[in-house]
Amino acid sequence: MIEPFKFFSNKFNITIHDIDSLLGAALSRGGEYADLYFEYTVLNSLSLEEQIIKSANRSVRLGVGVRVISGERTGYAYCDEIETSAILKAALTAAHIAESRTGVGAVNVTQGQPAHDLYPVTNALTDEPLERKIEFLNQADRAARIFDRRIREVQASLSDEYKVVLIATSEGMLIGDVQPLARMRVMCIADDDGNLQTGASGGGGRVGVDYFNDTLIEHYAGEAARQAIVQLEAVDAPAGSMEVVLGPGWPGILLHEAVGHGLEADFNRKGTSAFAGMIGRRVASEICTVVDEGTIPNRRGSLNIDDEGNPTSRTVLIEKGILKGYLQDKLSTRLTGAGLTGNGRRESYRHIPMPRMTNTYMLGGQSDPGDIIGSVKRGLYAVQFGGGQVDITNGKFVFSASEAYLIEDGKITAPVKGATLIGNGPNALTKVIEVGNDLSLDEGIGMCGKDGQSVPVGVGMPTIRISEMTVGGTK
Repeated sequence: MIEPFKFFSNKFNITIHDIDSLLGAALSRGGEYADLYFEYTVLNSLSLEEQIIKSANRSVRLGVGVRVISGERTGYAYCDEIETSAILKAALTAAHIAESRTGVGAVNVTQGQPAHDLYPVTNALTDEPLERKIEFLNQADRAARIFDRRIREVQASLSDEYKVVLIATSEGMLIGDVQPLARMRVMCIADDDGNLQTGASGGGGRVGVDYFNDTLIEHYAGEAARQAIVQLEAVDAPAGSMEVVLGPGWPGILLHEAVGHGLEADFNRKGTSAFAGMIGRRVASEICTVVDEGTIPNRRGSLNIDDEGNPTSRTVLIEKGILKGYLQDKLSTRLTGAGLTGNGRRESYRHIPMPRMTNTYMLGGQSDPGDIIGSVKRGLYAVQFGGGQVDITNGKFVFSASEAYLIEDGKITAPVKGATLIGNGPNALTKVIEVGNDLSLDEGIGMCGKDGQSVPVGVGMPTIRISEMTVGGTK
C-alpha cells in the first residue's frame, strides 16, 4: 500500500520543510488558518455500445489547492503541477485574497495516520489489463441480451480512479490517504414493435477488481434488462394525491436530495435552508431516524479522512423525528463553534471544500415490507428513480420514478410510466406512517452535485409508507 507522504516526497521531491514554508507563506498576509491539498489521481473509463468498444480513456490529474481562512473570508488558489515554486505562487495568491490583520506564527507539521482503514484494496481495478476490463463489458452485453429477445441494445461502461491525497494544515496536521473507486453501469433498450423502453443498473464502491465477479456482472445486466422489459407493459401513471410506498435502497436518493442537502452546515449558517434554526424541533415523524455515515467499509461515499484531513464519522441528523444537527466542515465549525463531523469534501484540488454528504440513509423500523404493501388500498409503489430537482430554501422537490407500480387493494399490480413525486422534504417526512425492517443501501452508483462540484456518495432506506404525496402522471 502506498504511503502518501512518501509518494509525494519521492515522486515530486516535496519535503516536510517545504510544506512548513508553504503554509507559512499562505499565512503571510495575516490569515488565521491555512491548508494544502495535494492530489495525484489516475482515471480510467471504458464504454461498450453496439457490441463494440466505443471509447477508452486514461488520464492523470495532479495539482495542489491552497486555502487561507480569515474570519468569514476565504482565499483559494491552485496550481496544476506539484512543484514548490508553483505552489508558492498559489499560496501567496490565497494569502492576499484572505488578507487580515491577525495572524499565526511559524508552522510545524507532524505526520499522522487516518483513524480508519475502510478500503484495504490490494488489486485495484486501475491496474487491471485492458483486455480483462473489455471482457467484463462483453460479459454484461451477453447476459443482457440472453435475458429477453426484445433487448435491442446494450450500453455498458466501466470507470475507475486511484487517488492519492496529502493534506497539511497550519494547525500542524499532515495526513494522507489512498482512495480507490470503481463503478460499472449497464443500460438496456427494449423494443417491442416500436415501443422502446430503457432500464439501467450498476454498482461498485471503494473496491478492487475481485469485486466484479461473474455473478455480480450478470446481476447488473439482468437487472437492467428486467427494468426495460417491465416498462414495455407499463400503463400511464395516475395523477393526484395518494399514498406512496418507497422501496428499499436507491429510493434513498429522494431522502438525499429533499432532506440531506438542507442539513449541510453552510446552507444553515447562511439561513438559506428550510432547516435553518430548527435544531431540537420536530421535522419528521417519530419513527424516522436519518444518519450520515462515512465509515462504512468499501462504500462509495466512505472515506478514511474527509478532504480537509479530518476523520469521517457517523452523524445522527434526525433522531425519532427531531433534528439533531448538521453536516459540518472546517469553516462552518470555526464560525459557529459546532463540532467537526468529517464532512468537508471537494471534487479535486481545483475546488474549495464544503459540507457534503457521504452515505446518507434512514434507519430500519419494525414493519414487515409485505404488510406495508398490504395496508395500502390505492397508491403508488416506487422502487427506482431517475432525475430530480430540489429547492433547499423550502425543501420542495420533484422526482421522476423510473420504475413504479400501482398498489390496488393491498397488492402490487400494473407497472406505470411517467410517474413523478412532488412534495416538500420536511413535510413529506412528517407523513411517514410506517418504516420497514429491510434497510438497504444502494449498489454504489451515486454522484452528488453541489455548486458545480461532483463527489461520490451513497444512499439508502428501508421500505417506507407515506400517507399522502402528490403524484404527477398522465391520467
